[in-house]
Amino acid sequence: MKDKSRALAAINDNLQVLVPPDSSKDGRHRLSKFAGWLNATGGGWAAPDLRRYRDYLLHEERLSPESVAVHLSTIRTRYRELLLNRRLFFSLVPPQASFAEHKALVDELIARIQAAIDPRAASVRTRSRQDRADSERLRLSQEEVRALLAAPDSSTLAGARDRAIIALLICTGIREAELCALQTQDLRQHLEGALALHVRAGKGQKERLIPYGELDWCLSYVDAWLRKAGIHSGYVFRGLRKGDHVRETPLNERTIQKILARYPIEIQGKIRVVQPHDCRRTYARRLYDAGVKVDAIRQNMGHETIEMTFSYIGRPDVMDRLPPKVFQP
Repeated sequence: MKDKSRALAAINDNLQVLVPPDSSKDGRHRLSKFAGWLNATGGGWAAPDLRRYRDYLLHEERLSPESVAVHLSTIRTRYRELLLNRRLFFSLVPPQASFAEHKALVDELIARIQAAIDPRAASVRTRSRQDRADSERLRLSQEEVRALLAAPDSSTLAGARDRAIIALLICTGIREAELCALQTQDLRQHLEGALALHVRAGKGQKERLIPYGELDWCLSYVDAWLRKAGIHSGYVFRGLRKGDHVRETPLNERTIQKILARYPIEIQGKIRVVQPHDCRRTYARRLYDAGVKVDAIRQNMGHETIEMTFSYIGRPDVMDRLPPKVFQP
């Protein structure tokens, strides 16, 4: 019984120490996966074997080197945070030890972890990519946006909701999680007198306002959904029960992805499913093409850096790279 209790305590300890409650969804996933692997292999968080975990992800989970590098980076970041909390490490030392023994053991433990999380100890060979093909990251044209908006049957309750979701994603560039969290009072706020959408808690718990500008027509679709659903307050986008009964609870990110998957459209001669992030990329690129300053686009999208915004905009300078007719056939 004692051995079983010890094993359960170790499993819980790995999860509690490695997965902080305020971590992002992606970070929580990666850290929980590592904690689960430690539990399965009988390891503890205080002795991370990132080299072995790297090989597990590459050869058993069959993740790409790029994905493995991201997983390991998240784990290293978490351990760097843990290394700042010496009290946590002192709790691992037997209480009967003297202070000098405590300090020596803690220093040795910290040194081992620092060596284990050194990127050179579990390196991953990855490819760098200068460019990505258009087929990998969609940015819709104006005609394709019209086709996507026309796909839902707005005479039905579900169709009215789905069209409103698509319109708001396209016209504000918000993330799925931000869309799910919207409340009715968020739809019409103001920023320096301009009508704006209020994002309560974006990535990294960052609050912001997104001016609609001339894209405020999206609100007509949202208003039509709210009227049809009889929603006057609370969450804007909700699930439906049978018989078109509107739930009180909001949609989740996975449901938003499933909703868009119902409306594939033709893009460059092929039927494609548009992802929520494709709407976000479309928003960034079309604003850039219309002459909106990159820093303004960055602020609307809630990015920390211009480089991140350009990754959504794409490579607008590609026309400069087209060779002139310097050779003759």
